[in-house]
Amino acid sequence: MTGADTGMSTAVPTSLFVTDGDRYVATGMSRGPWDPRHCHGGPVSALLARAVEGVDDDPWQIARLTVELTRPVPVGVPLDLRVEVERPGRKVSLVGAVLTDAGTEVARVRALRIRTEDVVLPADANLAVDVLLAPHDSVPSERATWAVGEQVAFHTDACEHRFVGGSWNGPGPVEVWIRLVVPLLDGEEPSGVQRVVAAADFGNGVSGSLPYDDFVFINPDLTVHLLRPPDGVWVGMRTASRYGTTGAGLAESELFDLSGRLGRSCQSLFVSGR
Repeated sequence: MTGADTGMSTAVPTSLFVTDGDRYVATGMSRGPWDPRHCHGGPVSALLARAVEGVDDDPWQIARLTVELTRPVPVGVPLDLRVEVERPGRKVSLVGAVLTDAGTEVARVRALRIRTEDVVLPADANLAVDVLLAPHDSVPSERATWAVGEQVAFHTDACEHRFVGGSWNGPGPVEVWIRLVVPLLDGEEPSGVQRVVAAADFGNGVSGSLPYDDFVFINPDLTVHLLRPPDGVWVGMRTASRYGTTGAGLAESELFDLSGRLGRSCQSLFVSGR
């Protein structure tokens, strides 16, 4: 494996992961903001989503996906990925996948799938009114100013952020459109679900209202609920973080695509003083 494969050389990676035989290696484009040796949760979530999407060819849609980030996921290290159908079914099924580093689990996912079928709904079926986000093309891109030295990273280089409410540098809540600008794997277009979970993991980071110099607030999980298959490359989020006084918190996001309301995501938070 070369230095370019691991993301450790001066060459700029062109994907979030590269393959090493049957294993996957996170490039520098997957790097997170807390430690340059470790991945952001977004790329890991997208890789796990790809695994559960590709387990079979049946016409399923993912209705709920929960990622647990059990340990730091290393950059530049070959990782094994195992996927299985945990509960088969004709209408509803469960699929799980586990990501390991030298036999040690670093992340896992469980996805609830629902059969895909055209269902004609009455005109008054959806009575809740969703307040849509302002268009993504109404504002310029905003690049994160907090980074891990001079190295490339997921939040600074692999995504485009357009804030229609709030900003990177101000406390949340925020409204933001997010677009992947590099693929999960070279030569492969990311699916809508992969794009959504990669973006949804930003909920905690973009809406944080605790000062970075004084507090750590890390999400060890991500749960995404989807109303329908995502449409297009832009994922919109209206997101806010809330903190308890016993060291836990919650980041909640309404999810959108260019067709409208898409679903919701939640993240549990570990909160601690530095």
